[in-house]
Amino acid sequence: MFRTLYLKCLNLASHKNSNFFLGIVSFAESSFFPIPPDVMIIPMVIAKKIKYIKIFIIASIFSVLGGIFGYMLGAIFFDMAMGVIEFYGYENKVSALKNSLTLEEGFLAWLGVLFLAGFTPLPYKVFTIASGLIGFNFLGFILVSLISRSLRFFIIAYLSYRFGHLFTQFMSKYGSKWFTIVGILLVLIFVIIYLIHKFNA
Repeated sequence: MFRTLYLKCLNLASHKNSNFFLGIVSFAESSFFPIPPDVMIIPMVIAKKIKYIKIFIIASIFSVLGGIFGYMLGAIFFDMAMGVIEFYGYENKVSALKNSLTLEEGFLAWLGVLFLAGFTPLPYKVFTIASGLIGFNFLGFILVSLISRSLRFFIIAYLSYRFGHLFTQFMSKYGSKWFTIVGILLVLIFVIIYLIHKFNA
């Protein structure tokens, strides 16, 4: 099933209305759909090089809007939301994190997890829905989603623009590991800055 959906998304990248379909895929992936927008972004940028900024903006905006939809899904439709989370096997992790959010460290931990979910291959949709389920700060959710999604899609679009099919080959082999490592490093930098600020306060 996933292979079929992957190929359909890949085919949509060459459609005359590819921007429209990119918006739909980006929106849906943030709340329930399993295929990431990257599948469309890379071939679209390679085909329309000078429009890479527009492509990255479309993916970012609709991904965040989809994340907001996922948040609302978690906040309002508990059974449906838990069904998605259980499908990806994250129900125990969500329950554990919910219990820790009363502490400042728990709040910051969820910010870090949400950033990683938006930037790395983690299932972002699970954490948008979970954010609604646990009643996470809505403005904080939007801000972190906007930063993580925009940063991810800009990197993908820009490197596709600069290196074309070489970047496609790199992503197919090392993409998941690369984004995971970079995402963790960014979170660690944030944690270090936070600790230094807290120590000096």
